[in-house]
Amino acid sequence: MESLKEKIVFITGASSGIGKSCAYAFSKAGANLVISARRKNLVDEVAEDIRKEFGVKVYSYKLDVTKRDDVINSIKSLPAEFKNIDILINNAGLARGLNKFYEDNPEGWEEMIDTNVKGLLYVTHAILPIMLERKSGHIINIGSIAGREAYPKGAVYCASKHAVDAITRSLRMDTIDKNILVSTIDAGLVETNFSKIRFSGDEEKANNVYKGLTPLTGDDIADAVLYCATRPPHVNIAEITLLAARQASATISYREGV
Repeated sequence: MESLKEKIVFITGASSGIGKSCAYAFSKAGANLVISARRKNLVDEVAEDIRKEFGVKVYSYKLDVTKRDDVINSIKSLPAEFKNIDILINNAGLARGLNKFYEDNPEGWEEMIDTNVKGLLYVTHAILPIMLERKSGHIINIGSIAGREAYPKGAVYCASKHAVDAITRSLRMDTIDKNILVSTIDAGLVETNFSKIRFSGDEEKANNVYKGLTPLTGDDIADAVLYCATRPPHVNIAEITLLAARQASATISYREGV
């Protein structure tokens, strides 16, 4: 296993869910963190708790990955001790709505594309030169089973995650001679606040997504991300797909009593 002690790990969307779980998993392994999110109060709370629990260095700040200038300027202005980023975890992402295409709200399309695709591009493009200069680094993108198969009422979300898959594959080719590793973690049903956001806070709709089965957790995904990041230097885990035990595909699940 590759040691993470003293390495700098940059995580987007780290205030909750998978991003928060990754922050705890990597800090427990001895890594120092740069964590960002749109909700500064929450990401600051995560940072403070991690410092107390694991004694590692954590720099937290507010970042909306859809704002390219903010991404560029914030990474340029990182404190010196956090500038040499070793691992980038592109976690920030969301879904809006679950409707047939012709009934969907284009405002949700903008938000998904801006966050899931353009945000990932902006952050990666800003951090990659740091890795290229040092000829060392690992980019781990949080994709989705929706990036591997489309499903009804999810055209634009699926498209955005297919884009993440394409970007990941192409980037791996572009950096093949630079000692940069590129991976993607594609999960199925994960119970975080994802569905609450998708359904604009509708608790009943969000809960029904996981009804009758035991979904994955943010910690399950963080465990896979950590696995990718700790392989020996000659190993690159290109992709991992995780499904809940009772999930066979994006659209086929067995739900007890449902």
